[in-house]
Amino acid sequence: MLKKKTNFNRRKSILFGIIILLLGISLFSYDYFQSKKSYAFEYMNNKLYLSSSEMPDFEEDEKGVVTEDVTNDEEITKEKIKEDVNKGNTNNQSTYYIGYLEIPKVKVKKGFVDINSRDNQVGKNITIISGSQFPNVDKGNFIIAGHSGTGVHSYFKNLYKLSKGDKAYVYYDNVKYTYEIVKIYNQKKDGTIAIYRDYNETTLTLITCTKDNKKSQTVYIAELVAKSSY
Repeated sequence: MLKKKTNFNRRKSILFGIIILLLGISLFSYDYFQSKKSYAFEYMNNKLYLSSSEMPDFEEDEKGVVTEDVTNDEEITKEKIKEDVNKGNTNNQSTYYIGYLEIPKVKVKKGFVDINSRDNQVGKNITIISGSQFPNVDKGNFIIAGHSGTGVHSYFKNLYKLSKGDKAYVYYDNVKYTYEIVKIYNQKKDGTIAIYRDYNETTLTLITCTKDNKKSQTVYIAELVAKSSY
């Protein structure tokens, strides 16, 4: 009788131990997969904060109000880009373009200057933001800001018409880069702006003031889908 009781207690202890072991494995697995899930979420939605010192002043200049599009209808060609670069190299003009941004849906066709140029400012051009990587950098982020509104330099005034799936093109260093918009969101103007993008993709980020809201700015995230020699 004592032997049977001893065997029962032993089996009970073994069963209890197995249950404890299974619970431990379950808890470990849960924590492990939760951490992986959190990591994946953070990775796919990584953000870059730009401070006020890196962002241009978006206060609109109402001088010279225009009603027509302010974009340039001149055809973008390799020869045109080379001509602009050569003009800059020989100092024939203060504003010369090293590449172009084109967004057909909203009739944007505008050149951008070197990031270190004195003309790389929203009061004169679309602006390459400090911390950007040019389109030829794999998994980099090319960040461009521009005015909206009604001023003569409001090159991004129609960006609010863009939707996910719309295309944008960057012509740079003899290559045409094709991007597709994947995300659009607004942020309050508070001296910083967070850029949410997939760091596993090569991206183009466009920033401008939100239409009819001077206290907000809109961010457009586009991912590279194709590139070709130009």
